[in-house]
Amino acid sequence: MIAALHQHALRAEGRRFAVVASEYNREYVEGMLGAAQALLAARGAAAVEVVRVPGAFEIPVVVARLARRAAPPDAILALGLILRGDTAHADHVGDAVTHALMDIAVATGVPVIHEVLLMNDLTLARARCLDPETNKGAEAALTAIAMAALRERA
Repeated sequence: MIAALHQHALRAEGRRFAVVASEYNREYVEGMLGAAQALLAARGAAAVEVVRVPGAFEIPVVVARLARRAAPPDAILALGLILRGDTAHADHVGDAVTHALMDIAVATGVPVIHEVLLMNDLTLARARCLDPETNKGAEAALTAIAMAALRERA
């Protein structure tokens, strides 16, 4: 998907974005956050507000507050990393976050870009969060720009 989005001349001039990023698994989330910020800046975003939360489960609370502002951002990026362990806890958190983010987007009309990744291991996490070629933060930023433009037209 990221390659297809890079082919388009998506621009972000005049648009405001917010990023809600988890502190948990910070190294990996920082990789996505840095890539998202760099891409939004390169595409001309007017503003990028970053809000840090303790973990993935806390992301929807802040996304909801941002989306319900009198002047919400044009799109909100949700960035986090959940690593599976020996129990089903990670799956429960991932499902809860996914459903909450979609509910917020549908209820408010503000695009919420879901990149709270649920990974089986750190090898996959490195590829999706730290590798410039496959970084999901950059992909999230491109999707946010595309959705902000679509929201303006729809």
